Amino acid sequence: MTRTAAGPLTRYRLLAVAALGVVAVLVGLLLFGNLNRNLVYYLTPGEAVAQRSEFSDGRRFQLGGLVQERSVVPSADGVRFVVTGTEPGGATVPVDYRGVPAQLFAEGIGVVLEGSWRGDEFAADTMKVKHDENYRPPEGEAT
Repeated sequence: MTRTAAGPLTRYRLLAVAALGVVAVLVGLLLFGNLNRNLVYYLTPGEAVAQRSEFSDGRRFQLGGLVQERSVVPSADGVRFVVTGTEPGGATVPVDYRGVPAQLFAEGIGVVLEGSWRGDEFAADTMKVKHDENYRPPEGEAT
């Protein structure tokens, strides 16, 4: 019986396939490896109230909901208001936001806040405002 040695072309093919496999794995790790750390979830007021005991140690989380009508009260270092869920008769959470509110902040608009529980209210220092994609120039400005 005679043995044939693998030719140099076959060895280079195997090396090329192995190198491509390593590159594919590295690209996959770069693209999807940190995906869970980069995904940011927020709790609705109902979920935040139900899970309050999990966040009692001052652990930060994001709270999302609608700014309740007639609840916005400016304070010396920010604004106080109430966030409600979208479900009728849902939970409400009083918020003490410290800082300058987002430019589009208003009653009835959706917000996502980051902060922690301080007693019975949510103390926030980061605010994101939800808005639609429709642009409307300020009133009195020609279009």
